[in-house]
Amino acid sequence: MTLPVLRSVDAITIPVPGLDEGLAFYRDRLGHQLLWRNDAVGQAGLALPDSRVEVVLSTRQQMEPNWLVESIDTAVHDLVEAGASVAAEPATIPVGRVAVVIDPFGNPLVLVELTGGYETATDRGADAE
Repeated sequence: MTLPVLRSVDAITIPVPGLDEGLAFYRDRLGHQLLWRNDAVGQAGLALPDSRVEVVLSTRQQMEPNWLVESIDTAVHDLVEAGASVAAEPATIPVGRVAVVIDPFGNPLVLVELTGGYETATDRGADAE
């Protein structure tokens, strides 16, 4: 087991009723820069100016951090070995791979492996505003 398993926070997910409403508040009123938008999954990423951590507005997820890991497969294995359970098997996403495990206390841990690098607004073309 490579310790620690969780390397850094990748993003904080904030639930919103709709992306336009969420962007009207977080982008237009609070001034956070839009990094990317993907209407197909109901998410938009906003910059935190002093961090690589993103604020991800989501119409489908609860508030939770996304944790960066070096290897999804290793992290899932190590966390399960330590007492977590798998909620979502590793899957490919535009920036790499993602999986979700549940810690022994019922908390979801969204694990992200950034093999594809960080996404930008230009990566989504017409999806980004």
